[in-house]
Amino acid sequence: MEYLLAHDLGTSGNKATLFSADGRLIDSVTCHYPVSYSNGTWAEQKPEDWWRAVLETTRLLASKVDKAKIAAVSFSGQMMGCVCVDKKGEALRDAIIWADMRAVEQQRQIGERIGEQEFYRLTGHRLSPSYGGQKFMWVREHEPEVYRATYKMLNAKDYVILKLTGEFVTEYTDASSTCLLDLDHLEWSERLLDAMGIEESKMPRLCRSTDIAGCVTKEAAELTGLLSGTPVVCGGGDGVCSAIGTGCTREGVAHSSMGTSSWISITSKKAIYDEEQKTFNWAHIVPGYVLPTGTMQSGGGAYAWYVEQFCGQERALADERGVSVYTVLEEELQKSRPGSNGLLFLPYLLGERSPRWNPDARAGFVGIGMEHGKGDFLRAVQEGVALNLNVVLDTFRKNGQDIREMVVVGGGAKSLTWQQILADVYGVKIQVPALLDEAASMGAAITAGVGVGLFRDFNEADRFLEICRNVEPREAEHTLYRRTAPVFDEAYHALEPVYRSLKSLR
Repeated sequence: MEYLLAHDLGTSGNKATLFSADGRLIDSVTCHYPVSYSNGTWAEQKPEDWWRAVLETTRLLASKVDKAKIAAVSFSGQMMGCVCVDKKGEALRDAIIWADMRAVEQQRQIGERIGEQEFYRLTGHRLSPSYGGQKFMWVREHEPEVYRATYKMLNAKDYVILKLTGEFVTEYTDASSTCLLDLDHLEWSERLLDAMGIEESKMPRLCRSTDIAGCVTKEAAELTGLLSGTPVVCGGGDGVCSAIGTGCTREGVAHSSMGTSSWISITSKKAIYDEEQKTFNWAHIVPGYVLPTGTMQSGGGAYAWYVEQFCGQERALADERGVSVYTVLEEELQKSRPGSNGLLFLPYLLGERSPRWNPDARAGFVGIGMEHGKGDFLRAVQEGVALNLNVVLDTFRKNGQDIREMVVVGGGAKSLTWQQILADVYGVKIQVPALLDEAASMGAAITAGVGVGLFRDFNEADRFLEICRNVEPREAEHTLYRRTAPVFDEAYHALEPVYRSLKSLR
């Protein structure tokens, strides 16, 4: 039996998983690392922390099986980052990660040099401070010495691949998160590079997700416990790997991730160019396809934030019972009815990407009254995330997509209440896999299997995916949420000028 070792370099930690070639999860381990938030919209991490997490988890999992049977290593990783490395592969500064929204001025400059519609059509993305190219522009303008010393700009998984193999590479999914890739031709765009003032020589070599980037070096083998020469397959960005891990490999299949950031994606042969640019398009891991997507900044992360800040009593009770705090909170959620007793939550803790595209937006509860209890606030957070993602889903529907089922993964999908809220808000059947936290690393493992010839094609994802629960929408609740949706939108738009005023106070 051969094995596939996959890493998912997320925001809060690296989840490493070991799969057998027949799709069984052998073992999984997570190593956490911190995020540094500052200046209202800045978010950074130390690339060395990613490497340390990969070393620790690889050593542990490699010890579980015969190392000679590990057919390949591959990666899923957080996207839209900016990792500046020198010729030796050393990071020149902390990584600017996906959640960082500092590059507002750089967004404006690009808008003056290239029209918004042309940019959207070239990249599949709208102009935003979220993307890697804009962040690299910020480095060039504010830290010119770092920019000059940068040999290549990488994303998270590319940095770890460099450490394992010595190769400076990226693949199409992460390349599309820089907004420097021509989505139709899958090559670095001279037009976009010129608009951002970035030399193509500073961009890594482009590969397919299934390409072998290189092999584990002797030095890396000593650090990881892997055998020297083990193939390292490029893999993909976490959002796209999750699509593979949920079977979103054929046209019309939809999936959603309820992780720190949360999104809805569908697989399509053609990019969806929304008139209002609410959604965007990734290059897909599966050749010949794209992945139309809408990603909000803080989905599952909004719920985790509320629990961390306001649920100390429930955490103590959970410790007493020897259960997860989220188990205790499921009981609390049941004290509130659908609609949260008229309470709304706007989930914009980190500004917002899709569908609002507003870095100044901020979170808030609207409609608080003396009658509201803890359960109402908890449910309002879950409903607010669902209502925000529903704007994305409605955008796909308006552009001709008929979506009736959706596979949902991520930490947020563990909440039975949230599963039902998603079904009721969307009006679709929610399918819950047996493995909720491993979708991205599973997608990386499947990609590795295709890359080294263990699997014929991406349809092999079916052997990995086991649906354990189906949640049907309820008619009365769906009707309630359809009435709530325009009020949710009205609350956001009413607060837009307040967000601008708040920015001046920060």
